[in-house]
Amino acid sequence: MKQRGYPIVTVTKKAERSLEGGHPWVYDGEVLSAEGCEDGALCDVTDEKGKYLGTGFFNSHSRIRVRILSRNANDRFDEAFWERRLRYAWEYRKSVMGGDISCCRLIFGEADQFPGLTVDRFSDILVTQTLSLGMEKQKALLFPLLCRILREDGQEIRGVYERNDVAIRELEGLTQGKGFFPLPGLPVPDSTFTEIVENGIRYGVDFENGQKTGFFLDQKYNRQAVARLARDKRVLDCFTHTGSFALNAAMGGARHVRAVDISEAAVELARENARRNGLEDRMSFVASNVYDLLPQMESSPEEKFDFIILDPPAFTKSRRTVDSATRGYKEINLRAMKLLPRGGYLATCSCSHFMTEELFVGMLREAAHDAHVQLRQIEARQQAPDHPILWNVPETNYLKFFLFQVV
Repeated sequence: MKQRGYPIVTVTKKAERSLEGGHPWVYDGEVLSAEGCEDGALCDVTDEKGKYLGTGFFNSHSRIRVRILSRNANDRFDEAFWERRLRYAWEYRKSVMGGDISCCRLIFGEADQFPGLTVDRFSDILVTQTLSLGMEKQKALLFPLLCRILREDGQEIRGVYERNDVAIRELEGLTQGKGFFPLPGLPVPDSTFTEIVENGIRYGVDFENGQKTGFFLDQKYNRQAVARLARDKRVLDCFTHTGSFALNAAMGGARHVRAVDISEAAVELARENARRNGLEDRMSFVASNVYDLLPQMESSPEEKFDFIILDPPAFTKSRRTVDSATRGYKEINLRAMKLLPRGGYLATCSCSHFMTEELFVGMLREAAHDAHVQLRQIEARQQAPDHPILWNVPETNYLKFFLFQVV
């Protein structure tokens, strides 16, 4: 092991079982010794007897002390290694997205063996989020390399924008910030706004100020499922953000769509997206708190809807707040079920990993019971395949999406 040139981190039996089961993280409490390790640099991980378990990025600032990069002791972590990884991720997207690759997630962290790195493609702009120190130290190599791979395949890329304005970076000892990453030989784009086409719908994307990287790509095919169901229906889209579910419903032939979000800026962008697609005559937009609006609609039932979409933000980002999140999910789902007529339709989802499918389904059962309705399941769906799920990494499995008829 010493001949490899990497310092050695020795871990507990618990970590050994986890790593051998395929999980890529070693937590701080699972480290027995870590001599000579440099933050953000590579280390070899072994059990107490010296058996090799993998190589990963070390960080003494992080609760995730080691993020495993490879389990192959023969790997050399040079430019050729990173190019293989990037090409593998790109070829995967081309295969599973069926050519629908002008806007998609190119790198999904651990699921693509790039621990802590996200790269989203919005037409000719790549938007990145780097959440681990190890990836931070590699980005000067990775970002130009990824752009070259894409260009060689006929894809135009004119800029890489970093959205590192997230507090979780501080847990890795990193600072927050955002801005264009300088690419050799390319001028810095003069705008942080671009346009994409998804499911035949045009969107303006503010990748500097929009949530996360600017647009939520993971619901792409769930939006198609909503569009198929929306024809001739009166649709209420709650937590619309920039209007994606609402626009798909309108494009799918809905009679009328009302889109609601608490953010005035999001509602204005959704309204502009409706104009961009010539759908404004069948849509209306409201800046309101959904928790206030649904009870008001229940007590003043002048406006009727026969299809309600609930796509809230993650109500919980830790196990500690799962109970309060469950109450929040139940509140909006119960209200929606009461608002809908018998035979109406409900699309409902959770994007929190900690709100497991078991918890989410249990909540829906309770809400249906309390609303005195039954749920006839039409579809159960997950995130789009450009956000791949690794079965041995539960954190990659986060999106639950259900379509029901309320009977």
